[in-house]
Amino acid sequence: MQSISENVYTFTGLPAGRVYCLVDSDGLTLIDASVTPAGKRILKQIMAKGYQPKDVKRILITHAHPDHVGALSYLRDVTGAAIWSSTAEKPVIQGEMPIPRRKGGIRPPNTTLKPVPVDRELSDGETLSEILGGLQVIATPGHAPGHISFWQPEKRLLFTGDVIFNIPRKMRLPYAFLTVDMDENRRSVTKIAALEPKIIC
Repeated sequence: MQSISENVYTFTGLPAGRVYCLVDSDGLTLIDASVTPAGKRILKQIMAKGYQPKDVKRILITHAHPDHVGALSYLRDVTGAAIWSSTAEKPVIQGEMPIPRRKGGIRPPNTTLKPVPVDRELSDGETLSEILGGLQVIATPGHAPGHISFWQPEKRLLFTGDVIFNIPRKMRLPYAFLTVDMDENRRSVTKIAALEPKIIC
């Protein structure tokens, strides 16, 4: 794991997607779960830092695309972590409905994803006091209908999911053909830009 900020890490060498690890006194919180083959790599890096799988207490999901929930079933089985997501993404994660798609666009394949029960539904504006001293939930729909981002105001630290693609030395909007509503996504970008984050993950 690579350090981003105090008690905030990112996993390295994953085949797709980004996963973050937040360290608190009660254990670890993961944000997203990458693709299916990444599960063992994630656990290996956690254990290399001196933690055990059971130390992962919860996994927060920004949205239910395969590169963000692919390893979710495996990680839940091994760690026993609780799964938290927005209400709108819950039925996709639980296998009750397919991944929504843009009219004329492409639906990401999810035939290999295992349904995973969601333990807690998160709402816009909610503060998760047990994580990093207060991690705020921000509704950022567009790329996916129930997409959420996470904001730590004291650190000015923002976890964007895919509302913005944060690639080395550059940020860009997500691909239109994989985004349900680009206009709504642009409004979400304007919303999070107003926060004036210092660190964007």
